[in-house]
Amino acid sequence: MSERLRLNPIACEAHGMCAELLPERISLDEWGYPILDERPLSPDLVSHAQRAAQACPTFALLVERERSRG
Repeated sequence: MSERLRLNPIACEAHGMCAELLPERISLDEWGYPILDERPLSPDLVSHAQRAAQACPTFALLVERERSRG
């Protein structure tokens, strides 16, 4: 199984904490909304991604587990 970041754009209010906590995978657009790198997270980034998701004041960022196909 692998993990990926997912964003609920309706819930996001552009606080920008996620990009501060996970700059390896999240950048901000000109209005401060996150742009996600949607590739699967490497094992060393999973805990950082979870911390960024937990820090989101609107719970707009999620770390989702993907099941392997087959």
